Amino acid sequence: MKRTKIVDALAKTVFGEAIDVKGWVRTHRSSKAVDFIALNDGSTIKNIQIVVDPTKFDAEMLKQITTGSCIHATGILVESQGAGQTCEIQAETIEVYGTCGADYPMQKKGQSFEYMRQHAHMRLRTNTFGAVMRIRHNMAMAIHTYFHEHGYFYFHTPLITASDCEGAGNMFQVTTKNLYNLKKDDEGKIDYSDDFFGQQTSLTVSGQLEGELGATALGAIYTFGPTFRAENSNTPRHLAEFWMIEPEIAFMDQEELMDLEEDFIKYCVRWALTNCKDDLEFLNKMIDKGLLERLEGVLKENFVRLPYTEGIKILQEAIKNGKKFEFPCDWGDDLASEHERYLVEEHFKKPVIMTDYPTAIKSFYMKQNEATAEGGSKGYKGCVAPGPTMQGTDVLFPQIGEIMGGSVREESYDKLMGEIERRQMDTTHLWWYLDTRKYGTCPHAGFGLGFERLILFVTGMQNIRDVIPFPRTPNNAEF
Repeated sequence: MKRTKIVDALAKTVFGEAIDVKGWVRTHRSSKAVDFIALNDGSTIKNIQIVVDPTKFDAEMLKQITTGSCIHATGILVESQGAGQTCEIQAETIEVYGTCGADYPMQKKGQSFEYMRQHAHMRLRTNTFGAVMRIRHNMAMAIHTYFHEHGYFYFHTPLITASDCEGAGNMFQVTTKNLYNLKKDDEGKIDYSDDFFGQQTSLTVSGQLEGELGATALGAIYTFGPTFRAENSNTPRHLAEFWMIEPEIAFMDQEELMDLEEDFIKYCVRWALTNCKDDLEFLNKMIDKGLLERLEGVLKENFVRLPYTEGIKILQEAIKNGKKFEFPCDWGDDLASEHERYLVEEHFKKPVIMTDYPTAIKSFYMKQNEATAEGGSKGYKGCVAPGPTMQGTDVLFPQIGEIMGGSVREESYDKLMGEIERRQMDTTHLWWYLDTRKYGTCPHAGFGLGFERLILFVTGMQNIRDVIPFPRTPNNAEF
């Protein structure tokens, strides 16, 4: 008999048929008259109940069926007599694939997430992490489906690179050199001429720069892959290894970019609500009781489009009225998560796309706004700022703060070089990037979305280490 996944078994309405299921035991309750085994195979948050007549099975074998053990059961699918389930299986045969002793780390209920991170190889079998991983899969499918349906091409950018995307984060070095006997030049610097690539290389912090090359050839591309940042940040929002979604689009302006950002993230949330109903209901009940309401709220409202200068005015007015922030928020400051969340959760009570940041706090490749006679700049919706600003578009979300960062890219070679020189950047490894502005340059724009930030929002989890199977953080590379 062919195995039936539990998600499919629970959807059956024709009873009396023979059925074959396999999975891991969640609970096993015994009595003299009947045993009840709750079985789960990872295909759904829900368990199927196997009803066992203990007089028909070996008692020693039944004792082996404990929480976490793996079994194969066949029987007859019948309508359930209990509440909360439509069907159950009257067992005819049971085979124990793998027993699970009393030292199984996921035995007890109510274990902390910190405890479960120490057993990340086993936490995936719990209800919470099963739900999170199924939602993670669905979000990946939503991303690919959205971009495919909108005419984008999936573009693979390198994981090993000689460029740093201009300070996007400290980098992990890639080398085959003997670290105990490094070859150095006359100045005492490491000589990489005998290394595998013949130069210093690192794991990528972003695929954006290469993605821009794709956009200037294919029109519209997206990357979706792992990125690496060697930042010693032990916070609930940082990982050393995470996944990024980075579309780049030729001939797109700032208004169109914001339309794309809003439409894309609403599509992903809608996909989750449609395709992850059972898992979201479980997380709403067990993890975050406001989760479903918050997700549905994202779909109901248009995102606020707020120039940075206006946002600073709102924050400073809040301070005057008694609001206390840990970090300063004067014009020119890079806003902290507390500022972003105040704007989203308390002032507007809806997602915000913040635009036109001061040029000094953003990257060199972002397009600058038109300068005014007074020395400031004129940006989105005619907002006049006291200093130079650029056409950035960061999406701010409740519970998260910044979830997505984008901008129009500077297409002018002269302006781009002017900014590079002003920042005294080394262009040794950027010659190929600058060529896009020398040969057939075009207006273009794009954004970057940290996949785990999206999963945090969609699941209601509070720590980014709990939305990736095996988190990589400072002093932690287990599993």
